[in-house]
Amino acid sequence: MRIGVLGTGNMADALATHWVRAGHQVIIGGRDVRKAERLATRIGGSTKPAGLRAAAEFGQVVLAALPFGAGADVARDMHAALEGKVLLDCSNPVGPGFRLLTEGGPSAARRFAAAAPGAHVVKAFNLCHEDVWRMRPPVFDGRPLAVPICGNDEEALVFVRELVRDVGCEPVAVGGLERAGLLEATAALFITLWVGEGADAQAVAPPLAYAAGPSHQEADGGTAVLH
Repeated sequence: MRIGVLGTGNMADALATHWVRAGHQVIIGGRDVRKAERLATRIGGSTKPAGLRAAAEFGQVVLAALPFGAGADVARDMHAALEGKVLLDCSNPVGPGFRLLTEGGPSAARRFAAAAPGAHVVKAFNLCHEDVWRMRPPVFDGRPLAVPICGNDEEALVFVRELVRDVGCEPVAVGGLERAGLLEATAALFITLWVGEGADAQAVAPPLAYAAGPSHQEADGGTAVLH
């Protein structure tokens, strides 16, 4: 697969490293080509540096590893280069006080879709710190990390599911792009718990078997009966 990466920061580094190891062709695109050159050298393999537009033109999938606020502007400037491409958004619109910056408006992913209407936007990889994505693979208590993804184009989702598995994770479909705002709000909540409260976000939800309500055990010690 040909992957263009927009950005030279930690998320670009973490994800692109996995994808190069998996055998994909990757171009790192940056406003500062020297930063793109340094990152491409660090990742190694067949990784090449370029400007933002060249990376977008190269990729079948284009990862937008850009800060919220800058990403949609970049996509708007090069919307023609993104026509028909999978545009993968991993951004989190979270500001001071862990506040959701999009509250009352469209999600970051929907802003990408509006800026580049010919692209197939998919939201993924937004719920974890970049150091989690650097793990080989991200496995906790014997379970691979699950990565929620949402988007409207099935072919685009097929591409992204492959890239999720290449990181060593399991993709979880959560619906169309209209649900991207839920993923972004979840990230704001998790960051509040992890950083603001020092709490374990995993402890918030019960196991799947209990998600629909408590089960009742029969007196003879046997079967669970759900009501």
